[in-house]
Amino acid sequence: MSHAPTAPLVAILGPTGSGKSHLALEVAARFAGEIVNCDSLQFYRHLDIGTAKVPPAGQRGIPHHLLDVVNPDEVFTAGEYARRARPLLEDIVARGRLPVVAGGAGFYLRALLEGLFPGPTRDAALRARLAAREAKRPGSLHRLLTRFDLQAARRIHPRDVQKLTRALEVLLLTRHPLSSWLAAGRDPLRGFRPLKMALDPPREALYERLNRRCERMFAAGLLQEVRGVLALGFPETSKPLEAHGYRQALQRLKGELTLEQAVCSAQRNTRRYAKRQWTWFRREPDVVWIKGFGDHPDVRQAACQLVESFLVDCGAGFTPPYTPSRPICDSR
Repeated sequence: MSHAPTAPLVAILGPTGSGKSHLALEVAARFAGEIVNCDSLQFYRHLDIGTAKVPPAGQRGIPHHLLDVVNPDEVFTAGEYARRARPLLEDIVARGRLPVVAGGAGFYLRALLEGLFPGPTRDAALRARLAAREAKRPGSLHRLLTRFDLQAARRIHPRDVQKLTRALEVLLLTRHPLSSWLAAGRDPLRGFRPLKMALDPPREALYERLNRRCERMFAAGLLQEVRGVLALGFPETSKPLEAHGYRQALQRLKGELTLEQAVCSAQRNTRRYAKRQWTWFRREPDVVWIKGFGDHPDVRQAACQLVESFLVDCGAGFTPPYTPSRPICDSR
């Protein structure tokens, strides 16, 4: 019985601020790779400071894909990400290069690797009604979903309004719960064998790093970046402007927060986001965790050793220009 050939794919995961971009650059440089973005904010044009994009000067000549592909007022779903990213992966492999998927958007990665169910398209009017309901009675969407789809409600955080809205949208438009659609199966990525590596730095050290990063973002011109986006005609209700950092910058520009309050709020929300990412990736199957930050030499060495072994096992025949050392990683 013959089997279709599989190509190697490396995914670098972990909480925000853990050094995924640094590690992705190192892996791509050592193994003839190209980087495919999997950060849900870096898809958007004009948003650079608050998304911590690697500037072109820092990309080391390595091709980067799916950066700056949509405007701030456009919708870019996980399904659209998978539709765009899958042909890119095939093109990268066809050029004899290694795809390196990097980012902390776990749901987008799942859409890429496992596929999504063939649910209904977005209904703007229905979403507006659900948003108004949640604004009037916070927590009501989760309570409503619990009543009609307990299985889905147990998987979605009560404050994750975006996922709650989608679950209720599917339920109301199809008359079938989201959990039943998920059970019906998806369209997984074929022809690739992934290695999923996740960075696991010390929590308090990461929180301190995130606090400093938020301070640097405001000092580097985050408020001016948001002013520029608004001056281009994009509304303040644009989805990426609701993200941590950008939301507080908007509140500062509107006089709702002092600069100190905006920075403190952004720091707190970013730490909470990192915690949620940790939780998500802990549940992701077949992840190899690497202790430390992605910009630490020992971590880069350990990760490259993992990639080398993986590529040899795949029969990719890469010969990396480095001296292997004892890996500092574990599987969970």
